Amino acid sequence: MDLSQAELADEFFTPAEKDAIRSAVADAEKRSSGEIATMVVWESDRYREAEALGALLLAGLLGVVVAVALHHVTIWTYIPLVLVLFFPALFLFRRFPRLKLPFAGPGRQAEAVSERALVAFYQQGLYRTKEETGILIFISLLERKVWILGDRGINQRIAPGYWKTLADELAGGIRLGAAAPTLCRVIAQCGAELGRNFPRRADDSNELPDDIFTS
Repeated sequence: MDLSQAELADEFFTPAEKDAIRSAVADAEKRSSGEIATMVVWESDRYREAEALGALLLAGLLGVVVAVALHHVTIWTYIPLVLVLFFPALFLFRRFPRLKLPFAGPGRQAEAVSERALVAFYQQGLYRTKEETGILIFISLLERKVWILGDRGINQRIAPGYWKTLADELAGGIRLGAAAPTLCRVIAQCGAELGRNFPRRADDSNELPDDIFTS
């Protein structure tokens, strides 16, 4: 049975890995007044234009092959063949979504992930922390990309470039099949940096769940 996108995201980490990540968040938050949340989604966008372009090019290529095999290389044979083959090709791209990524391009993917991360930041309420010290570690599985967002209070003291360095480290760990240990290491680094800039207060409370959000 095919899993839904939410199920794919939820099952990316094993129960043991989720426990380790939860513990890493709790340990990191003991050092500061910051709040760290992790979210995993299957994809940041459907990339429908990439699906359509890929399907059209594949249908066109197959149309040429079939027309040559039938010895009917004319426009009157080719165009109907492309129309007939387009929908099976589109189904193929939807069934195996990684096929469409080359047609989306790295810039389009980066833009989609950053926009989806920003939406998630507000959906999960990270902007509501008392001192504006929420951090979202956003993982988009299809693109194998990571985006880390800090709230306004954090960005006043910590340069956004620092989060990009950590995001690149985590993305590399995901590509190497070491997502969970790399994520735990990145969370610890977030906690250390937050501890230097936002020391934990005596009245500090845990404002966000330590569990992984999925969508």
